[in-house]
Amino acid sequence: MRGKILFVAGLGVGYVLGTRAGRERYEQIKSTAAKFWNDPRVQRQVDTVETFVKDKAPDVAEFVSENAKKVVSQVSSKKSATPAAKKSAASSSSSKSTAKSS
Repeated sequence: MRGKILFVAGLGVGYVLGTRAGRERYEQIKSTAAKFWNDPRVQRQVDTVETFVKDKAPDVAEFVSENAKKVVSQVSSKKSATPAAKKSAASSSSSKSTAKSS
């Protein structure tokens, strides 16, 4: 649904910006859009969405924050484990080469 709305809005904006009908047609489109936006039914839905977002925003922020901390700790632990693993692999390969030389 959101994609359809964005598509229609994009078409409208493209038409307004690309029209050769001039200022008169632009003003007509602008007034129609203003009538639509100021319609009480549209404004009720806008208020509903605003309320929903205000209610859910703290939950979303907390969720994102917790998951970001998890990702950072996972990346940090992998980075700190990687040099140790490289040192371990390097020392085992050097001991193997020393054993072959002997």
